[in-house]
Amino acid sequence: MLPAPRGRPGSAFLRLAGAARTMAGVSELESALQMEPAAFQALYSAEKPKLEEENLIFFCQMGRRGLQATQLAQGLGYTGARNFAGAYREWSQKEG
Repeated sequence: MLPAPRGRPGSAFLRLAGAARTMAGVSELESALQMEPAAFQALYSAEKPKLEEENLIFFCQMGRRGLQATQLAQGLGYTGARNFAGAYREWSQKEG
């Protein structure tokens, strides 16, 4: 399992987490990750992660959707996509 996300300011995790707040869910993620960078920026007010990002970490409330999102991103070529298996629940208990 990954530790709680800790990245440098501006990391892919932080950028994508901001964008994810406006997404409808995993179903929207596939089309979002296939957008041109300018379209992604315009729609989500966040920089689109690069395929080679090392800290592209997905999570959700319980863990299932975070895993689905990670698998989807990996399938699209995001080699650094990882799942925080403990999900938000575990992170909030330990860090929140």
